[in-house]
Amino acid sequence: MNYTKVNNMLGWLCAIMATVVFILTAERTTSWWDTGEFIASAYKLQIVHQPGAPLFLMLQNIFSNFALGNVSQVAFWMNVGSAVCSGLTVLFLFWTITALAKKITYSDNRPLDRNQLIKIMGAGVVGSLAYSFSDTFWYSAVESEVYAMSSLCTAAVFWAILKWEVRANKPQADRWLIVIAYIIGLSIGVHLLNLLVIPAIALIIYFKKTERTTFWGISKAMLIGLGVLALILWGVIQYLIKFAAKFDLFFVNTLGLGFGSGILVFVVLIIGTLIYGIHYSIKKGKAALNTAILATCFILLGYSSFTMVLIRANANPSLNNNDPENVFSFLGYLSREQYESEPLIKGPYFDANPTGVNERIDYRKDSHQYAAIKRSSSYQFDRETIFPRIYSQKPYHQYFYKGYLGIEEGRQANFADNLKFFFNYQIGHMYARYFLWNFVGRQNDQQGNGSLAEGNWLSGIQAIDNLYLGGQSKLSDEMIHNPSRNTYFFLPLLIGIMGALWHFKRNMKDAAVVGLLFVFTGLAIVIYLNQSPLQPRERDYAYAGSFYAFTIWIGLGVFAISEFLKKYINERNATLMATSLCLIAGPLILINQNWDDHNRSEKSLARDVAKNYLETCAPNAILFTYGDHDTFPLWYLQEVEGVRRDVRIVVISYLTSDRYFRQVKSGTYQAAGLPITIPNEKVAKGIRESLPFHDLNLAGSTDIKLLLDFLLSDSNENKLQMRDGQYENFLPTKHFKLAVNKVDVIQNHVVPKEWESEIANHLEWTFNNDYVTRADLGLMSVLVNNNWQRPIYFSTMVPSENLMGLDKYMVNEGFANRLMPIEAKLAEGESLINVDNLYKNIVEKYAWGNIHQATYIDTDTFRFAGMYAEEIFGKAARTLLAQGKTEKARQVAIKAFNQLPQRLYSMSDVTSYADVIDTLYKTGETKFANQLVDRNMKFLSEHMDYYQQLAIDKPDAGLEVRNIKTAIDSVDLYERILAGTREKERYTYVADLGRKYKKMYLGE
Repeated sequence: MNYTKVNNMLGWLCAIMATVVFILTAERTTSWWDTGEFIASAYKLQIVHQPGAPLFLMLQNIFSNFALGNVSQVAFWMNVGSAVCSGLTVLFLFWTITALAKKITYSDNRPLDRNQLIKIMGAGVVGSLAYSFSDTFWYSAVESEVYAMSSLCTAAVFWAILKWEVRANKPQADRWLIVIAYIIGLSIGVHLLNLLVIPAIALIIYFKKTERTTFWGISKAMLIGLGVLALILWGVIQYLIKFAAKFDLFFVNTLGLGFGSGILVFVVLIIGTLIYGIHYSIKKGKAALNTAILATCFILLGYSSFTMVLIRANANPSLNNNDPENVFSFLGYLSREQYESEPLIKGPYFDANPTGVNERIDYRKDSHQYAAIKRSSSYQFDRETIFPRIYSQKPYHQYFYKGYLGIEEGRQANFADNLKFFFNYQIGHMYARYFLWNFVGRQNDQQGNGSLAEGNWLSGIQAIDNLYLGGQSKLSDEMIHNPSRNTYFFLPLLIGIMGALWHFKRNMKDAAVVGLLFVFTGLAIVIYLNQSPLQPRERDYAYAGSFYAFTIWIGLGVFAISEFLKKYINERNATLMATSLCLIAGPLILINQNWDDHNRSEKSLARDVAKNYLETCAPNAILFTYGDHDTFPLWYLQEVEGVRRDVRIVVISYLTSDRYFRQVKSGTYQAAGLPITIPNEKVAKGIRESLPFHDLNLAGSTDIKLLLDFLLSDSNENKLQMRDGQYENFLPTKHFKLAVNKVDVIQNHVVPKEWESEIANHLEWTFNNDYVTRADLGLMSVLVNNNWQRPIYFSTMVPSENLMGLDKYMVNEGFANRLMPIEAKLAEGESLINVDNLYKNIVEKYAWGNIHQATYIDTDTFRFAGMYAEEIFGKAARTLLAQGKTEKARQVAIKAFNQLPQRLYSMSDVTSYADVIDTLYKTGETKFANQLVDRNMKFLSEHMDYYQQLAIDKPDAGLEVRNIKTAIDSVDLYERILAGTREKERYTYVADLGRKYKKMYLGE
């Protein structure tokens, strides 16, 4: 039997099988997080967030053409692009496993028999398909994100080094090293995770080139690998550009030449040096030097995909993140200057006090030269440590550190706390938990922050799970039947461990290489990322390379089990049985358990919510957004599907950047730019980035136009002298005022007609921060110059601290709040509601992403669904009822019943439905109301039984305080609702629940 043909055929078969599964389960449109930005940017080759992914965007742009002009299909075809990349990853993984297995079981001195062939191919099938259907990899395989393509780069590089290893002693074998270098260079344009395979490559080369291995030799090879990794990560990616920037700085500022002249000279020098190096190595017969220089050339050739960023940035597309159009802005883009960097070698404790500021010199491009800017780069602290792990100064992080580490009041954090957090949280919670998700099982997909009820690993073996988590004897129906509850009974993990042990026993060198890959794509990333707690989402995707390495051992588990079975049955039966058992306990159990919660073909809420945001806005509006979920899907809709291009989307958190500040002054499509009249030079990089508040005790409120002129003044008379002798603008008062022209307000239909009598003569408010940012200056200029001509909206996700204190003038119209000059006396916590617009939006405009019929709703989607029940449907129904508009309130409540999910996902959902249920009762829809009450109370009581059992099984873990409090509040709320109905039996049941829980937890 021809090994090569079988190997190729089965490899492609596994790849095709995986790809088909991924396409069938792929999202049909955009998703949450970065996918909206990536799809929009790939479609028109625009600039994504730092540090960019140009190769990914260009390849995804190719897949977009399969939509054949149907813009609604573009996102799906880009998701297919990720599915294809993931399928090819499976192909290379299959070939990697079979190559490693063949090295052990086959030699040139004896033929390959049928049993060996079955075991080798069985290992390939088991390992590659186990990875295909693992939790983390499958999640990334069905959406247009960089991680699928990054996995492909890792798989291709590792496979290629094994191809080199087989041919290492043959002429021209080093061509494979050049191929590897080129793929590594290309991978920089996708994601940097692929670089972590370099130390494993160095070890393979060492083992192949050295007849007698030593500890020092292995250490030296690993150091060389780390050196190459560092050289690419910092030398090529950043310092090469930094040197180019310094060259240009010298040629422009010192020699007086034009911009780019220094870069041109630098590029010529680099190319000339490489050409000379190649010539010298050939002339002197230095093969290793020649290979190294050629590899460098191909890394740079692959890295050249980033020229797309420079070219497209200079074309000024509508999505132009950080505008990296010159060498210094490009350097900042690559070095992720807008993001905070985590300390790695030395840093503060979270409770350390700042004692000073470290400064650095940065540069911005002015009209004729580069201007130097003095900027603070980091703080100095009174207490620092090596290997800092508990470093974040953010208040909510400090609170978490203290609770997690048991640091009592008055005690300072120490190095023992530092290591405890590293091992227990960063390794245990943020890596080992993810690893076990993939190979043992998963409790649910709720984000875990240490609770026993959320996001833990789970095996499905009740005795073990109860020992670890508790409460397993009182699981609710929702928990048991939750699609994201996946139980593998330790089987994939055990097969992988057996495969690893067998590998180390039979070929220590190869096993060490796989182990090194496992560590560098797992624990090494933990150390490098140095994650603070309470991340905005689970981060398991960062460790997919580590799980990739482990599935190699899952494949080799076929050999381990076969050797064990050979003790009891003949070799042929042992081989077949081992392969069958591993297929069942690996890929089959994984696909069976994971299909329902990885099938995203029914999802469309991200797209529909984006449409809802845009449809909330009146024509030609300005919409201020804040985060990923209220921005990226909107970009997708405008850029790809062309929806509501009259709305100018402005990310208020980006407006602190001088580059974005310039961009928003320009229009996009049918939307005009922002009416900001501040000259660019007054808010250029390093100028007016953060202006302090210094109270001059001015009487009354000050007109915002006068304040803006004062803040933009270049006269030292209007500035505050700082400690270093420099003068800086400052905010002299927090009491703002904006005159309102009622005629303009009425003519532009800013307020509903029935509210026209309540239009204020002035907006008066108190600024809510101790400093003024560039974003605040921009918003102030918009207020001064807009004259109520364009509607101004703020996404409901914009935090209050970014509203400048204008909260009382925000009128809710659904997914966004509109700025209106209305005076209203409101109780604390209340907001104005334009209920007529809100009703119209709910009934006529809004879409809800199939969440009512969907068999599975992911964690981001159900988080929003609960919010919509309360903040959209509930708020509208309650307000309509209060205004006596009973029929409209009924329609809204019925719409909620028919559109919101049929099941609950968290305890807070019980409260979220209260206004909808109350409205259903008060409008005569008792049947629907009873269904919701029965469902919600069943969910609540079962979960409360579970929390009680948790307290019994795990008394040291503490109570589920937040959920228990929510449950008790919910019971009180439902009791009040039912008290006004004829549902006496339900009222009695709920009242009894309330008394039971209050007695149990509150002692009442």
